[in-house]
Amino acid sequence: MKALSSIAALLVSLYVWIAGLILVGIILFVALLISLVAPPAATDRFLKKACRFLLAALFIRVDAEGLEHVDPGRASVFMANHVSAFDVPLLEGYIPVSFRGVEAAEHFSWPLYGWVIRRLGTVPIRRGNVRASARSMEEAGSLLAGGRSLVILPEGGRTKDGRMLPFKRMPFVMAKQTGADIVPIGLSGLFSLKPKHSRIIRPTRVKIRFGPPLPAEKIRNLSAEELRDAVRQEIEKLVERP
Repeated sequence: MKALSSIAALLVSLYVWIAGLILVGIILFVALLISLVAPPAATDRFLKKACRFLLAALFIRVDAEGLEHVDPGRASVFMANHVSAFDVPLLEGYIPVSFRGVEAAEHFSWPLYGWVIRRLGTVPIRRGNVRASARSMEEAGSLLAGGRSLVILPEGGRTKDGRMLPFKRMPFVMAKQTGADIVPIGLSGLFSLKPKHSRIIRPTRVKIRFGPPLPAEKIRNLSAEELRDAVRQEIEKLVERP
């Protein structure tokens, strides 16, 4: 019985890999075409619907909570824990406003994916290079000042054991300078779905949970370190432990 269960899990994982790669390729190609002929808002709308479809097609059920905490008329910084490669479609599909992300610079060299995120205006960040990271945060701050929301994963990398990594300080320096609210997001269930170094994908129920925003008035009175710790505590409250 255990052997049959293992075989079934492998077959499901194989389906998710094959179907996922095919669907992601199609979604990225269509998004690239749309970005070439239509305004950015059209690409954003397509990607939100496409990412929801992708997750459903891969048997990943999503619960979204706390959407009432998101003000669609206000540019905010959304910060979440970084668990899995599936974080990206989950955040893209379920954050109910248009936004731009901050992403590792090496991703911009990936075929198709890199072209799309470049067209979208994603901000590249060179991890390990303090000066380059500071310039990236300045660019991200300019987007916020122009009324565009941002998504930042302040751990700077995916967890290896399901526990959150230390948060980087620089995103919080930028957030203080821009005066934007920070909306904490807790992602749950994604480590069971696919741990970082595992090739097995186990479709399951995942949750994206939005917490009350930390208002700019409160942020101004905190140091970057205090703000980092406060946001981490809020995200930890939103993450459900297995």
